[in-house]
Amino acid sequence: MTVPDPSARKPALTKGLTLLFALASGVVVANIYYSQPLLAVIAQTFGYSPAHLGFLVTLTQLGYACGLVLIVPLGDVLDRRTLIVSLLLITVTTLLVVAWAPDFHVFAAASMLLGVTSCAAQLQVPFAASLASDNERGRVVGMVMGGLLLGILLARTVSGTIAQLAGWRMVYVVAAFLVLVLTVCLARSLPADNRRGLSWRYRPLLGSVLTLLREHPQIRLRSLYGALGYACFSIFWTGLTFLLSAAPYHYSEARIGAFGLAGAAGALAAGAAGRMADRGHGHRASGLFTGTILVSFLFIYLGATSLASLLVGVLLLDIGVQGMHISNQGVIYALAPDARSRVTTIYLTCYFIGGAVGSSAASAAYARAGWTGVCVAGVFFSTLLTASWMVAHRHRGRHSPSSLRLDSPELLHPTSDQ
Repeated sequence: MTVPDPSARKPALTKGLTLLFALASGVVVANIYYSQPLLAVIAQTFGYSPAHLGFLVTLTQLGYACGLVLIVPLGDVLDRRTLIVSLLLITVTTLLVVAWAPDFHVFAAASMLLGVTSCAAQLQVPFAASLASDNERGRVVGMVMGGLLLGILLARTVSGTIAQLAGWRMVYVVAAFLVLVLTVCLARSLPADNRRGLSWRYRPLLGSVLTLLREHPQIRLRSLYGALGYACFSIFWTGLTFLLSAAPYHYSEARIGAFGLAGAAGALAAGAAGRMADRGHGHRASGLFTGTILVSFLFIYLGATSLASLLVGVLLLDIGVQGMHISNQGVIYALAPDARSRVTTIYLTCYFIGGAVGSSAASAAYARAGWTGVCVAGVFFSTLLTASWMVAHRHRGRHSPSSLRLDSPELLHPTSDQ
């Protein structure tokens, strides 16, 4: 193995650049969620019933999962600045196609492509983690993920408000403008990411993702936690639109979207979870957050007739899901420093597949048993999550993460600090 080129030495991660990572991640990932509070009005535009359009969220999330599997691993071998900027330019174009879609088939296809290109948000998280020092990585990941999670939650508020004022199509026009502005900022501000001296092949690169999954038990466990937690998150937020647009609430798109503000307070858990991960308390924090998710569904169930209970449930659910998410990433990013993009692929593919399953479960449960069905689905997945943590807690200490050699001559020649 040769010595990495000195020019590849990682630059300092400034506070301003960390904030830019957080802002850009939030704006990009928001593209996936703009449609959630708009399902009823979009369905009316294209002649569908709202309950039959829940799969639209699933379709976009599956597109996002495809981007995670097929594109994000390239962040370990290609110039991440170029890759991120290129994806964002495609995202701008796709958002405009969504905005001007003449029929539902074009809208659905463009929404799925939007999910694929929005994986650029998840190239930024491992990029920031690689630039951070070891003793501040959890804090940096927590800050960037806090921005990303705020984007997920505030997307509903922004889209609902804009749709109320100017129609749902304008939501995607505004989104295209925001992404374009941030693309320019990122192109000017991201550090050079020279991978000179690395050679690679695409199929072995993807194959190494499976090797990581097989040889690191903690990645498997944390991916399971993420999938189950995000399933709970998607069950609630998909079902919420159906609840609030019907009796007794009859809320407009703007008021439905405003619920994102209640959940956004949960993003405060991101910073605390990151600090706990830096101090080695990730497992204990995970147990706390799993319990919070389970308890939240009691208040969510009462929210069918009580707005106060619904707000408490939203807050608890988002604290639990976001805190668990940061705890998971604090653990997995310490396992394979030269493969953080591929670790991101594993974890977030499972994460968003869990979200897609949750969205589908919410639509099916609401069609069969209304809000009670949605809450039963949420309790089921949160119970599975809590049970998984309890089993891991019981067996903790019996297994240790195994090391993985990622500098195989078949894949990379030579390795470098990434």
